[in-house]
Amino acid sequence: MLDNHSFENVIFVFGSNRQGRHGKGAALKAMEYGAVYGQPEGLQGNAYAIITKELRKYWPKVTLDEVAAGVTRFLSFAGHHPTWAFTVSPIGCGLAGFSPKEIAPMFRFRPENVLLPWEFRAELLDANSG
Repeated sequence: MLDNHSFENVIFVFGSNRQGRHGKGAALKAMEYGAVYGQPEGLQGNAYAIITKELRKYWPKVTLDEVAAGVTRFLSFAGHHPTWAFTVSPIGCGLAGFSPKEIAPMFRFRPENVLLPWEFRAELLDANSG
C-alpha cells in the first residue's frame, strides 16, 4: 500500500469520455481534483483522465484497444513521475460498460506508485492463481 505522506502529489485517475464532459461517475468526482471540463485525456490539476467512453449516439464506441493505448500512455507518465502517487478508480467499469476482467490486465506491469482499486487487484490475483 502506498504511504501518501512520502509522495509530492496524489493524483486521482479516472475514466473520461472523448468529449471531456466530466458530468457523471468518477469523472464528476475528478472535477474536485482539478479535472478540466472539455479535456478528455491526460493530467488535469491533481487528476489524470483516460478515455473509456463515447457520448455521441452514432459514433463508434471506445474499444478495449483504445483504452489500452490510453492506459499505456498513463503508465508511462506515472513512471516518469515516481515521486507522485496515482490512485486509479475502476476506469471503464461503470458508465463505459467494461468489466474489471477486461481492464485490470492493462495494469499488470505498472510502476510501484500506481495504486489500483480492489476490483482490479482482485482480478489480477485471480489471473495469477489460475
